[in-house]
This record gives sequence, structure tokens and C-alpha cells, in this order.
Amino acid sequence: MNGSTENRAQGASEKPGRRPGAFNLATARRMLPLVQRIVSDVVSCRRLLIQIRPEQARLDRQRRTLAWPERSRRYQIQEEVSDADRRLQEAMAELAGLSIVLLDPEGGRIGFPTVVNNRQAFFSWQLGEEGITQWHFPEDDVRRPIPASWAKAANLRLTAHNA
Repeated sequence: MNGSTENRAQGASEKPGRRPGAFNLATARRMLPLVQRIVSDVVSCRRLLIQIRPEQARLDRQRRTLAWPERSRRYQIQEEVSDADRRLQEAMAELAGLSIVLLDPEGGRIGFPTVVNNRQAFFSWQLGEEGITQWHFPEDDVRRPIPASWAKAANLRLTAHNA
């Protein structure tokens, strides 16, 4: 990150309650446990909706001829869909409130906005990964490993924050 020793845009805030314009790596790593839970909710709600919506559509088409067990199942699925939709919207709103970008809803890949060489970029994490080890520009499909110098600076900041 030419010229940036903190891996973030100049003037990006770390104060609680303020939405940062860009994250530094240490802040993104501190936020990861919370973000992991939110992204897990997004992915599980999406999978549930993909799984039950076809059954809901079939039961809705046949609603006039359904016997009681199928009618009861139709009502149950309507509640499940409504609940999953609500939880999905809440999780998406949480990510937006944290200024996190959902890059791949199916795979659970998110981006922490940052600046690299005066260009918008993301520290990238995907569901199932242990930590934030990748970054990329928004227009790139390929994620790049975070350079050791960025990780070292982030580790120093994490150590200072935990002290």
C-alpha cells in the first residue's frame, strides 16, 4: 500500500459510532467475529429460502385442493419464509450499518472497504476462512494475499489495542 502505513485512507475514523470511510486491517480483524455471525445468518437464511420456496410455490398453486395436512404445511411454510426473510433483512441491515459490503451472498464473501494506492479496495473474507488474509479491488475477481508488511502493522495495532 504505497504511502499508507496504517492500511487505510487518511482521515478514516476509528471512533465508535462513526461510520468509517475505510477500514484499516486491525479494525477489520477486530470486527471479524461479529461479522462472521452476521454473514453466517445471511447464508443460512438464503439457503433456507432457496430450499423451501419451491414447496411454497407448489402448495400455493394447489391451495384450493389441499387436504388439511398440506394446508397446514402451507401455513407453516409461509411463517418460515416470513421469518427467514425478516432475519435476512435484519442481517443485511446490520452489515450495511457496519459499512460492510456483501460481495457474494451465496458463498458468504464480504468486503471491508479500504483504500490501496489511493483506490477503493476491500479487505476480503469469506465464510469458512479463519481470518482476513486477502484483499482486492472492486473490479477484480481475483483476491490477493495481504502483504506481510500490512499484517505486521495490523498485529502491532491489535497488540496496542489489547494492552
